[in-house]
Amino acid sequence: MTKRMIIMLVLVGVVFGGIFAFQAFKGAMMKKFMSSKGFPPQTVSTMKAGYQDWQPQLEAVGSLRAVNGVDVSPQVEGIVTAIPFEQGEEVKSGTVLLQLYADDDIARLNALKAAAELAKTTFERDKIQLEIKGVSQQTLDTDAANLKQANANVAEQQALIDKKTIRAPFDGRLGIRAVNLGQYLTAGTPITTLQSLDPIYVDFSIPQKQLGEVEVGQEVTARTDTFPGETFVGKIAVINPEIDTTTLNVKVRARLDNPHHKLLPGMYATVDIATGSPQRYITLPQTAITYNPYGDIAYLVESQGTDEKGQPKLSARQVFVTTGAKRGDQIAVTKGINEGDTVVTSGQIKLRNGTPLLINNAIQPGFEPNPQPQDQ
Repeated sequence: MTKRMIIMLVLVGVVFGGIFAFQAFKGAMMKKFMSSKGFPPQTVSTMKAGYQDWQPQLEAVGSLRAVNGVDVSPQVEGIVTAIPFEQGEEVKSGTVLLQLYADDDIARLNALKAAAELAKTTFERDKIQLEIKGVSQQTLDTDAANLKQANANVAEQQALIDKKTIRAPFDGRLGIRAVNLGQYLTAGTPITTLQSLDPIYVDFSIPQKQLGEVEVGQEVTARTDTFPGETFVGKIAVINPEIDTTTLNVKVRARLDNPHHKLLPGMYATVDIATGSPQRYITLPQTAITYNPYGDIAYLVESQGTDEKGQPKLSARQVFVTTGAKRGDQIAVTKGINEGDTVVTSGQIKLRNGTPLLINNAIQPGFEPNPQPQDQ
């Protein structure tokens, strides 16, 4: 082996020895640091666990329908001569909404009335004549038949004229006008919509297995995203007497108070029906629970005394929990957490048993039983 090769081998040994020495020194320093400092603290939000009363309830999505609602239209054809209503106004039953041309029909009615008067006069005269044997009974019977026919003709013509005056069939709110003056309308042409808004129906379906939990007269509340945070109270009016064989659901109709006419036909609403007695549960935000295949867990805050500055030392302790029903942002915990426990509600992603904690409750996760969307 040459002198040059020996020198190279010595240099390589020195380099590798330095690397191993540095790694050993680094490991020793890290071990010393971790043993003196522990794991870095994690910032979390917390809350005290407590009981809340949960009212068992059914929830369904339904659609609103007017108690009375129609598209107003004429029964006969004609030309529009008057439109006395205002779009969107509230009207009473019998209010005139539209008039069709009826002058020719009125003239014919007057002629038929004259014929009826003549038939009546003839009948009255022949009735007197029959008493003195001036006419036969057959003549009087013919006169009576002619009088009835004349009166029937008058009534028929009057009914035709009445059909050319279109009136509101019930109290309600009118919609957008769909016709104009001078327009020729055929029978059935929509003029406007008329909707009775107070009260108003909400129709929804529930599974057949829950049919025993509802009954006519039971109170319901309805919510719609049109008016966040506002509820409308009513009662079940009808339960359909048959089950839909396709969905195995039963249709239910509830009647809601709507004095300010906020609810409109065609809207959808979420319907809540209270069932049974209220139940008490330890209630937490859903974010407090971490779901795992081997079991659901939560983290409790434990005190580890105070540090050298007199500040409390806090750490995390993992516990397995059993959860129950959910409502909005909340979840019921039936096992694993006691009333008064301080529970981590957010920031637990890096936690494990013994992790030091810093608590910052400036921002808390949602904890509403019926959360509403917020405008940003």
